[in-house]
Amino acid sequence: MSALHLASLPINLREFRRLAAFRGFGADEGRALHHLLSETFGKGLLQPFRLMPAPKGTGGGHGATLYAYTGTPEEVLRENLELAAPELLNALGTAHLALREMPETWREGRRLAFDLRVRPVRRLLKPLEGWSREENRRGLKGEDLRGPMKKGSEVDAFLISRLRQFPEGLPEDAETGEFSRESIYLDWLAERFEGAAVLDRQATRMTRFARNRVQRSAENGKEAISEGPDATFHGELTVTDGDAFQKLLTSGVGRHTAFGFGMLLLRPGGS
Repeated sequence: MSALHLASLPINLREFRRLAAFRGFGADEGRALHHLLSETFGKGLLQPFRLMPAPKGTGGGHGATLYAYTGTPEEVLRENLELAAPELLNALGTAHLALREMPETWREGRRLAFDLRVRPVRRLLKPLEGWSREENRRGLKGEDLRGPMKKGSEVDAFLISRLRQFPEGLPEDAETGEFSRESIYLDWLAERFEGAAVLDRQATRMTRFARNRVQRSAENGKEAISEGPDATFHGELTVTDGDAFQKLLTSGVGRHTAFGFGMLLLRPGGS
């Protein structure tokens, strides 16, 4: 098995977004990167990945760095570049591709800090119904209600927890303490780390939250757009199983890891 490497690419956001729009992926940057990286380096060879825009006020607002994990040898990646279209090389900054080998082993008990962007969702094993703000708004407008969420639907982990605990509606003081959105997402995150690492909840914070839309190919071959949570966490963990932790880095955390979510960016942890 090839060693795991951390790769980085300087992305020209203006050129990338122009190309993404031309290719029909302008509505979803994660999907655009998924397709453009696959065309350039080979399908799935640079994932999970994370696009990190430069701080405001630098690079004219058009710079970003893409980080990704890869188990593919550097010579293979560079050989694949020989076949890439010129516009891909320009938008993805491939002339400045850099790679660094990650540790071969992870010591049990090693403490690490992390930066992680995830889409904290769950697949429903059975239909779920209950009060929601959206359904309430539809009812007040006299619109048809959508009814229970179907089995197999991908749903915000916080919404599922809320509907199960408060099926008649959310109390005014519910989104605090143990039932805050951050707390529910930390439960979700700890589950994803289980068997590989232990999450330090006291040292972990949700630093960004938004709801955004993603564009995916549906089973019927048509394009489908869905809305869902987009959360970033800064925190610390302790490795409990080195092999399982390596697999977690390689596969990514949660769903949509091929589209810009789930990459664990690491740095030394506190004592």
